[in-house]
Amino acid sequence: MNIRRQLLITAAATATLALAPAVAMAQAYPSKPITVVVSFPPGGDTDALARVFAEKLSSRVGQPVVVENKTGASGTIGNSFVAKAPADGYTLLFTPNTVATAPLVLKPGTGAVYDPLTDFTPIVLAGTQSLFLVVNASTGITNMKDFLAAAKSNKVQAYASPGSGSPMHILGEMFNRAAGIKLQQIPYRGSGPAVIDLVSGQVPAFYTTLGPVQQYINTGKLINIGVADPKRSPLQPNVPTFAEGGVKDAEVGAWQGFMGPKGLSADIVRTLNGHFNEILKMPDVQARMTTLALIPAGGAPDALAKINAEHNQRYGKVIKETGIMAD
Repeated sequence: MNIRRQLLITAAATATLALAPAVAMAQAYPSKPITVVVSFPPGGDTDALARVFAEKLSSRVGQPVVVENKTGASGTIGNSFVAKAPADGYTLLFTPNTVATAPLVLKPGTGAVYDPLTDFTPIVLAGTQSLFLVVNASTGITNMKDFLAAAKSNKVQAYASPGSGSPMHILGEMFNRAAGIKLQQIPYRGSGPAVIDLVSGQVPAFYTTLGPVQQYINTGKLINIGVADPKRSPLQPNVPTFAEGGVKDAEVGAWQGFMGPKGLSADIVRTLNGHFNEILKMPDVQARMTTLALIPAGGAPDALAKINAEHNQRYGKVIKETGIMAD
């Protein structure tokens, strides 16, 4: 009996020792630098906000948090990189809702492939954004009526987007259909490069979030002529909705959020979600988000999973109906 008891005690002790390293590893996360992948170049609001979060997260966890831009193929290069990364919490994706739609418009063999609903682990919905139609002031367009007249007379023949399959691209094609026009999309590798060409007059119009263009609207170089929401944006209350301008059934929104690779442990998700929710409460972060025209969201990971699935389904339907395809 004593021998049996001793064997049981020894076995229990051995099991405890075997579990100790795993427990220590879980408690130690993060024990090395974290990389946040942004699938678009610097200059846009996704990159700008990612760097705000990276700085705050680094201070909270005591490890470097580095933003790495992996661009190309409407964001699918960077997105796919994260989808295939080890699910250890050291490679994260900060992305707009392009992640949910870009794979649906790419021609076979032209971009990295992933499933937006099954290849990622949602962590937190950072914020939501309105989309606007902005034009270069040199076009002489000051409102939606002017824009529609210019489009129908071929004075305006194209619009810029941050990339094929982006919410802005989808909005552009929905607008074309709703307004009875056919403007050509000019896709860019993110908002930054598109804004440069818009301000210089290389392209006349741009479907965009507010952050990348706000300073040029303030100086009068760009004109904001409409918002693709059911109601006017509290950030631009003087800008009418598309419907008010005579274009109905062209409402598209955007969001930004953190994801990890498929299979990320619940403990790591809980840790990161908690940090990001606390970061979203910081006054300086909220102020920065206001300048980027983002409304803070936060909450449980399920909120991001839900909106990601909704946009994939809703805009996927629009993509099929309109035949949207990357050039």
